Amino acid sequence: MRIFSNIQELKAAVGEHLGHTEWRTVTQEQVNLFADATGDHQWIHVDVEAAAKGPFGGTIAHGYLSLSLLPSFMMELFRVDGLAMGINYGLDKVRFPSPVPVGARVRCGAELVDLKGTPSGYLSKIKMTVEVEDRPRPACVAETLSLYVPAEEAPGDA
Repeated sequence: MRIFSNIQELKAAVGEHLGHTEWRTVTQEQVNLFADATGDHQWIHVDVEAAAKGPFGGTIAHGYLSLSLLPSFMMELFRVDGLAMGINYGLDKVRFPSPVPVGARVRCGAELVDLKGTPSGYLSKIKMTVEVEDRPRPACVAETLSLYVPAEEAPGDA
């Protein structure tokens, strides 16, 4: 994990690759729980027998499941000390270039694309790439936006 002592250290890292997470296996149980949480029970995700005869040769994770892993990947990759809070601000661009077969291992790499001051704090753009082990194309590429508020600039401090 990369640790930044403050927002200025993070700013100095713009343009840098922040590293890769450890590999983790995507399980059928995860996929089923995600299907239950979202109501997306499409057969390519949850019907093991039908999916074995389908276009992917087995069940695959939902694209949005891959996307939902990004916060935990981010927490594994880096930390910024001296913050009152960091919040998810949104996404600029998301693509799902290839599927994640159930049982595959995935990891994430991240690049700090931008960090700029705003009246509310510091807005970061981080390009996150979810890789599938032994596959040439990533499963998910997303530009995440996070708003960081340094402790000394937190609302209510006077």
